[in-house]
Amino acid sequence: MEDWRKVKRVVFARHSNPWSMWTRWASTPLMLVPVWRRSGRDAALVGLWMAVNPVVFSKPAHDRAWATRAALGEEQWIAERPMDTAMAVNVAATAALLVAMVAAHQRRAVPAAAATALEMGLLMAYWELMARYYDRNGGASRAS
Repeated sequence: MEDWRKVKRVVFARHSNPWSMWTRWASTPLMLVPVWRRSGRDAALVGLWMAVNPVVFSKPAHDRAWATRAALGEEQWIAERPMDTAMAVNVAATAALLVAMVAAHQRRAVPAAAATALEMGLLMAYWELMARYYDRNGGASRAS
């Protein structure tokens, strides 16, 4: 269990780089491409990008950036998993992404785009809640 915590700490330390956070967020529409095209190759490429994105960027120099605080707050939040507003927003974002995937599978562009936009907007709300969680819970002192 301790090894898992160390791995999680290393991943979040690097994923908290704003470049990692924003490029992953901006990549959300790419997740629909393999579904739309029914392409295993596209799925492998998108999956590879989503897997390496959290570790490809270096650890940020400080935690002042909003995206950094959101990632580090999420790390804290995952450890505690409170049943709060963030949980509801996260579930809603996941549901919106599932709707987008179904719409992409049916090749319905407008519903797929609308559901993706909704998911991305909900993710921004979730990040705000995570940044607040980080600020409220002592910032870096608890993330270590």
